[in-house]
Amino acid sequence: MRCIQVTGGGVFRYTLNYDLKFISDFRPQENLEALQPGATIVPVIVSSDKTQLTHFRDKQAYPVYITIGNIPKDIRRKLSRHAQLLVAYLPTTKLGGISNMCARRRALANLFHACMRDILDPIASHAETGLPMMSGDGVWRRCHPILAVFVGDYPEQTLVTCTYNGRCPKCSVAPDELGELRSFPPRVQSSAIKAYCLADDDNVRAFHLACRQAGLKPIFHPFWETHLFSDIFVSVTPDILHQLLQGMIKHLIKWLIKIYGSAAINSRCKAMPPNHKIMLFTKGIATLSRVSGQEHKRMAAILLGLIIDLPLPGALNSSRLIKAVRALLDFLYLAQLTSHTNETIRRLQDSLATFHDNKAIFINLGVRENFNIPKLHSLTHYESSIRRFGTTDNYNTEQSERLHIDMAKDAYRATNHKDEYSQMTIWLERKEKVERHIAFVNWRQQGSHRDPQPRTPIGPPCVPIQTLKMPRNPSVKAERIHDIIGMYGAADFADALGDFIAGVLNDSVPGRATRYRGENIYIPFSQVPVYHSMKFTKGTNPDETEIVDSVHARPEQTDSRGRIVPSQFDAVLVKGREQTGQGPKGT
Repeated sequence: MRCIQVTGGGVFRYTLNYDLKFISDFRPQENLEALQPGATIVPVIVSSDKTQLTHFRDKQAYPVYITIGNIPKDIRRKLSRHAQLLVAYLPTTKLGGISNMCARRRALANLFHACMRDILDPIASHAETGLPMMSGDGVWRRCHPILAVFVGDYPEQTLVTCTYNGRCPKCSVAPDELGELRSFPPRVQSSAIKAYCLADDDNVRAFHLACRQAGLKPIFHPFWETHLFSDIFVSVTPDILHQLLQGMIKHLIKWLIKIYGSAAINSRCKAMPPNHKIMLFTKGIATLSRVSGQEHKRMAAILLGLIIDLPLPGALNSSRLIKAVRALLDFLYLAQLTSHTNETIRRLQDSLATFHDNKAIFINLGVRENFNIPKLHSLTHYESSIRRFGTTDNYNTEQSERLHIDMAKDAYRATNHKDEYSQMTIWLERKEKVERHIAFVNWRQQGSHRDPQPRTPIGPPCVPIQTLKMPRNPSVKAERIHDIIGMYGAADFADALGDFIAGVLNDSVPGRATRYRGENIYIPFSQVPVYHSMKFTKGTNPDETEIVDSVHARPEQTDSRGRIVPSQFDAVLVKGREQTGQGPKGT
């Protein structure tokens, strides 16, 4: 029998005894400290997902990315910092030589786990013994790499956890109870390992029976079987992109279109005026196809406003429908918070409970027969994952989707499309060497080797300073002040300009006194340049600045085809001179 035993000297196979309780407890820090004090956990984050390389030839790539949780997420999420590493391309063969569909799917699953076992075997071998590593503060520590998080969409989660499609990869909920809001017993990894230990026996029927009783696929030794300090059922994390944006929000939009009709929804979209950070769907949303997650995010921003006062068929009361839509949207935005407290997590749970309390309206209107949707059930696990692994931006698949562009799609375009994987890896290696050389040259040119910067003390990050960024050239080079008052609605522009000039000329005079002086200022010009937009950025490094907000002030215009483009004026709160205690430069 091929089993696993945890001892002080390492991991031994082909033994008869093992401590199932010790293996199943997902408390790696406590377990390692019990063996040998002074352990430093290195949580390993693995993500894998297939991506399409071509539109017609059905070329696919199956990259596997790896990073660690010790890196701050604001660094880990930036591709320019290279905190995510490509470690392998998995085979994308479909095994067409196997005629039986069930046997083919099982063979593909075994192929996946065999490849992942070879890739992650160094992590499993050093998880207990540890490796001496120097941390960022220059201190040598005994580091233990632990498989902590596996990021993937729902098909990837079922493949990794060896669960069946339509089941939850984290708990043992029945397929006909996925729409209920209550807790279910979690899956126990020790029971799964006990079943998979029978794979080496001659009694194949007993192995299949044990897997069926555990609700798992009969896989020949999954890759996570040797990761003793990990729990794969806990490591599977929520996915904002596929579970919410491309999942429940996509379903919700289809339900609302079926209730109100595509004509009513599209007419509301066409009548919506331009607004701050709002995407205009000038042709409506009912006829769109191949909608991306970013577009679903834009739709969610206007979805409640589209239906807020539309009457329901049969003159039904729409309060329950509005509550259900609002609750699901609240859950979406609360789940994406970059910082959580007990209060925000409580509100997250309350919004999910509100949706379940009012979801029966969709059944009453005939758009749903039940809510046995795995993606809806997955929302019940957000609280536990956030408390255990942090906010959802640590393990969202949007990062791996973005990595596909650099690590797979661009690399494939650089090849001659024949024996592409070897060429892709060579191209990526050379690209990485060039980037390292550029970084070294920039470091030498900045004189960092002669004047090293002092180490930043470890502590809470400071709040980044926001700066104003204006376009290099104005949108209108010369606009008459009289036209500004009429076209832009700036009725007090001339008075405000006079107060500003008076403040510049009399910097030491209090703000209220400059207003009286501004009334007597003579403005010797009648035209001024006008900027229709400005942006706010944060970050001290110009190469890594991030645009956090933008403001638009644009009057009504006509495009090249003679069509009228409505005006857009965003509301802005500005601290006056009296609030800041500064001169005109601070207004």
